[in-house]
Amino acid sequence: MYAERLARTRAAMADAGVDVLLASVGPDLPYLIGYEAMPLPRLTMLVLHRDGPATLVIPRLEVARVVERDDLFAIHGWDETDDPIGLVADLCGRPGTVAVGDQTWARHVVDLLDRMPATRWRRADGITGPLRARKDAFEIDQLRAAGAAADRVAAQLQAGEVRFVGRTEAEVSEEIARRLLAEGHAHVNFSIVAAGANAASPHHHASDRVIAAGEVVLCDFGGVFATPDGTPGYCSDMTRMFWVGGEPPTEFVELYDVLHRAQSAAVAAAVVGTPCQDVDRAARSIIDAAGFGAAFIHRTGHGIGLFEHEDPYIVAGNDAPLVAGNAFSIEPGIYLEGRWGARLEDIVVATPQGPEPMNRADHRLTVLDA
Repeated sequence: MYAERLARTRAAMADAGVDVLLASVGPDLPYLIGYEAMPLPRLTMLVLHRDGPATLVIPRLEVARVVERDDLFAIHGWDETDDPIGLVADLCGRPGTVAVGDQTWARHVVDLLDRMPATRWRRADGITGPLRARKDAFEIDQLRAAGAAADRVAAQLQAGEVRFVGRTEAEVSEEIARRLLAEGHAHVNFSIVAAGANAASPHHHASDRVIAAGEVVLCDFGGVFATPDGTPGYCSDMTRMFWVGGEPPTEFVELYDVLHRAQSAAVAAAVVGTPCQDVDRAARSIIDAAGFGAAFIHRTGHGIGLFEHEDPYIVAGNDAPLVAGNAFSIEPGIYLEGRWGARLEDIVVATPQGPEPMNRADHRLTVLDA
């Protein structure tokens, strides 16, 4: 798998006129060799030549974490008194053009610019982004497993196994996180629990606010699903809505109906060949027609894979057509500041047979006594 990815990356480098690609923190490194760099100041960087070797420059104290693949890349462990920037520059040689990973620490990029002043620099996402965005069968299987695990947690919430009323948002968030881990996630990326007016803040941080009867609760959660062999896993991400302590008011039921129809329409529109912006439009047009257009304040979706946000982005202005293997969220939202908010989210994969949702937990508004 990694040999094929490296080969495709080198072919893309050749097409783009890139001599060397540098992958550090971020999704490119685990995608290319199955190792995820620790987000620390010590430099870890894969030096990948278009027509030559690949070498992983890594702190010696972290070498033991690497699964060695001698046929694909060499390992150069550096000691605390070494100059890792110099090591990378020497390994690069005198390339005309270098592509560097988008999430590489600025301190390392600036130092490399000083060491390699004659080199032309560009972002690596133009090389690796399209490759990572098109998931293969293995990756889709991993996304299915991650989505199914998140679905099991959503089903537990919908069955009333988690009490909302009388507990803080933070307490419920922590319980959702524990359940994600129990269902096979290696770690949790986020667990948003937003009650009442807090649900109008799309990225609300769960607080010590106590959830009361007679209000809405938004639950958006996801993480990285564990893989049997310990290689970097793939992400889950889903949102479901709850009304706790009594029947919801007609006004909110009608708002949620609009949201549900918009989300369903966007999923149905996510067929191979459809421009990403048209999928966004499928959701937005329904919300606009219902008079909530100004309350839909973000894009309809983001790509997902080894990281929770990556290409392709389902947003106006992105006229790139979906291709088979694209994986992304469909998550329209309606947010009325000071009152309430709602979002409904699934991960979807574009396939030749049509859009395949990775999440199948009940999409209806769940009404709970507590």
